[in-house]
Amino acid sequence: MKFEINLTKTTQSRLPELDFNNIPFGKVFSDHMFIADYKDGEWTDLRIVPFGPFEMHPANMTLHYSQTIFEGMKASKNKDGVPLLMRPELHSQRLNASADRMCMPHVPEALFLQALHELIELDSEWIPSIPGTSLYVRPYMYATDEFIGVRPSETYKFVIFTCPVGSYYDKPVDLVTEQTFVRAVNGLTGEAKAGGNYAASLLPAKLAKEAGYDQVIWMESPEFKKIQEVGTMNLFFVIGDTVVTPALSGAILKGITRKCFLEILAKKGIKAEERDIYIDEIVEAHLDGNLKEIFGAGTAAVVSHVASLTHNDLKMTLPPLAEREIGNMLKREIDGLRDGSVEDIYGWFVPVGAAVTA
Repeated sequence: MKFEINLTKTTQSRLPELDFNNIPFGKVFSDHMFIADYKDGEWTDLRIVPFGPFEMHPANMTLHYSQTIFEGMKASKNKDGVPLLMRPELHSQRLNASADRMCMPHVPEALFLQALHELIELDSEWIPSIPGTSLYVRPYMYATDEFIGVRPSETYKFVIFTCPVGSYYDKPVDLVTEQTFVRAVNGLTGEAKAGGNYAASLLPAKLAKEAGYDQVIWMESPEFKKIQEVGTMNLFFVIGDTVVTPALSGAILKGITRKCFLEILAKKGIKAEERDIYIDEIVEAHLDGNLKEIFGAGTAAVVSHVASLTHNDLKMTLPPLAEREIGNMLKREIDGLRDGSVEDIYGWFVPVGAAVTA
C-alpha cells in the first residue's frame, strides 16, 4: 500500500553549518521531519515539512499523563555511499507493541516504513561517513488531546526526525548496582519504550554520577539480586566461554541490538544463554577469574564496554579492552555490516528508498 505524503522542502538547508568532524550527540537536527495526525480513528495529513518547533496547548495530555512512546534507529552509508537502514520493520513492530501497552493507536507498518524511507532519502546528505558516526532516527508518538483527565487521548501525533551523531559513549564505563530504586517490575511498562520509564531513571543515574560512577545496573526488587538492564541498555556478561544476558521477563526492553547480537553469536557457534542472572553469580565469577567481559547493547552505542562494576564494597575491574573478544567482535560485525565490509548474510540491511512491501 502506498500512502500520499505531502512534501514541503526547506528553503534554506542548514547542512553547510554542520561540522562532520565534531558532531555532538542529539543536539544537531536535519532539515526535515515527518508528521501525521491521528483523529477519528485514522492517520491523516501525512506530510514531510521543514524541521521546526510545535505549538502546544497547556492542557496537552502528554504533558500531564506521559502518554508518549518512541523508537531509536540509525541510518548509515556503506562503502559505496548507499544509505542503509538496519531492520526497520522490527522498530515499527516494537513501536506498535509499546502503543498497545500505553493504550495508543498502531501506526501501520507500511506507513512507518514509507515515511522513514522518504524522509531519510530526502535528507541523505546528512548521513555522516566518518567511523563511529551515523544518522540517528527518532520516530515517536504522543497524545494531543487538550483535556485534564486521566483517560486515553483520542488524538495523537506521530513524528519522525533525524540527527547526525557521533559516539554515544567514547570510553568504557564504571557501573554500580542500584539497590534502592528500580527501573521496572513485571506488569508495568518496562517492555514499552515509554517516556516515563526514562524519566524515572534520571535520579538514580544522577546519584550514581555524584558518587563517581557512569551508570547503574538495575536489579529486580524487592531482593535486589536478579539483574535486569544497565542504564538504558540491555546487558551482556561473558563468563568463561559463555555469553549470558537476562531473559526477557516483561520488565526488560526487547532490544533490537540485543536480538542481533544473539543471532550473530548463534551464527558463529558461540555459546549464549538467555536466563535469569543474579549478582551473586557475577561476584563469584569475578572472584574465580571467569568474568571476562560486561557490556551494554543498544542502538546509540551499539556496544558499551564496562570498565568496572561495583557491588557493595567490591569493585570488579574488567580486563583491558584489547582482551575482550566478544564485545569487540560484535561491534566490528555490526559496523562492518553497516559499511559493507562484512557481507550481510542475515538480510538485515535495507537500502533507503527501496520499495516498501509491508
